[in-house]
Amino acid sequence: MRPTREHATNTGQTYMITSATWERRPLFRNERWARLLIDTLYHYRGSAYLLHEFVIMPDHIHVLLTPKTSLEKAVQFIKGGFSYRARKELGSNMEVWQKGFSDHRIRDAGDYLRHVDYIRQNPIRKKFCECAEEYPYSSATVAIELDPVPQGLKPVFLAGSNGAPEGAPFQNRNLGGAPEGAPFQSRPPSAAEKSDIQNKSGKIAS
Repeated sequence: MRPTREHATNTGQTYMITSATWERRPLFRNERWARLLIDTLYHYRGSAYLLHEFVIMPDHIHVLLTPKTSLEKAVQFIKGGFSYRARKELGSNMEVWQKGFSDHRIRDAGDYLRHVDYIRQNPIRKKFCECAEEYPYSSATVAIELDPVPQGLKPVFLAGSNGAPEGAPFQNRNLGGAPEGAPFQSRPPSAAEKSDIQNKSGKIAS
């Protein structure tokens, strides 16, 4: 069962974000596309966000992350960075993403564990595999390196902490400028690039 959703705008918090492909096309059923998205997730890890868990389904993604700037910018780098690389490396000019994304702020250690379980069980529920470790496009794969659980969200048996306070009711979030073609970078974006990233806007993803 999908965990209860709550949303807040606090910076420095941990979130699960969900974003769908344009018109729910199963783009990530293609291994090259799925692998490129994993590479994009890791490219921005450490500079834009801490990466805790993820799963890439054929027509959507779930990512558990802690932004290092703002949540909107973190998602812009993932989606825009992938769109740019898909054009450059896969020769695709098609629209990749629905505009916007959905987010849920992680409230406490129990909420964190519920969302980890939701992410890992997603491919099993869709009958893509029998156990989470078998699905190749997920952080459940043993070879995947992840950032540690945020200190305030560690389960009691790890940290003796009940985590962060409760958040506000879940909402969809409009990016106010999702960078569907943001440049793939190994450096922080320039002022001009940041301006370009913010020039586009659109509809919230389903």
